[in-house]
Amino acid sequence: MIAPLPEPGAGLLSRVLDLLDCGVIVLDAQACIVHWNAWLVPRCGRGAARVTGHPLIEIFPGLRGSRVEAAVQAALSDGTATSHVPDAGNRTPFPLRPAGSFDGDLIDQAVAVTPFDEAGQRFCLIEIRDISDTAERERRLLEHAEAMRARSFIDGLTGIANRRQFDVTLARELRRAQRADAPLALLLFDIDTFKAYNDHFGHQEGDACLIRVAQEIAGLLKRPADLAARYGGEEFAAILPDTTREQARVMADRIRTHIATLNLPQAPEACHPHVTISVGVAAFERARLNDEAALIAAADQALYAAKDGGRNCVVVDGD
Repeated sequence: MIAPLPEPGAGLLSRVLDLLDCGVIVLDAQACIVHWNAWLVPRCGRGAARVTGHPLIEIFPGLRGSRVEAAVQAALSDGTATSHVPDAGNRTPFPLRPAGSFDGDLIDQAVAVTPFDEAGQRFCLIEIRDISDTAERERRLLEHAEAMRARSFIDGLTGIANRRQFDVTLARELRRAQRADAPLALLLFDIDTFKAYNDHFGHQEGDACLIRVAQEIAGLLKRPADLAARYGGEEFAAILPDTTREQARVMADRIRTHIATLNLPQAPEACHPHVTISVGVAAFERARLNDEAALIAAADQALYAAKDGGRNCVVVDGD
């Protein structure tokens, strides 16, 4: 017959708690500390002898008014357990740092609060786990996701917005214009006789030309809400919120003139000796041009009219 094992003594239980890879604090019914395990010592610089018998808030005054304090009060008064204490986005409720690094960054923590009764008295167990590695992985994943999202909206050649971002932005700005009855203008640009440029100078120089024109257009749009995008091939677009039809005409001609004065050499077969652009302009109208398809179609028709009219010019829808 196997003899029964003796009940574990307080020394053994304390030793076990000291071996845990997390912080353990036990509070009595008055929220005073009755146990403080070894994990906490190198992370806050206080041993058990210095904190035992003191109120938790006295040792960590920064917890006053926090959700950790509320969870402790709920545990001691109502017996409510909290498996994860959310603290309004604060992942560092206790001033704990990596072991032995008392001037380093605070470690990210997961905190659990559990009430229990012993010998007719209410106690509260606080567990503190270091989740810095998990939080760092989450941050890196979030940064990676944001970077991927940003790249998904950028044209790989020119570095300006791509067609996807153009579509998203135009839909958003149209909704805003409809709600606020605000002006909105769309410009479509086409590099004149770009095929002749590509045939004469080669595709590498053609790409360089696209990049230069795209960057020049984007550089002339000064307001944060304005968007320059590559619409497709040698076509570009500009979305101009809070811009009237006449203001858009002025901006379109400013961009057209700027590109022409760059004096970028054009192919001998082209209609102009230097690289030029044609521009079509359309503006939001509640009764007619009130959705993406209608606005794009109007700007596209104006662009074709500009090319048919000799290129290197601006045509505004409705002229």
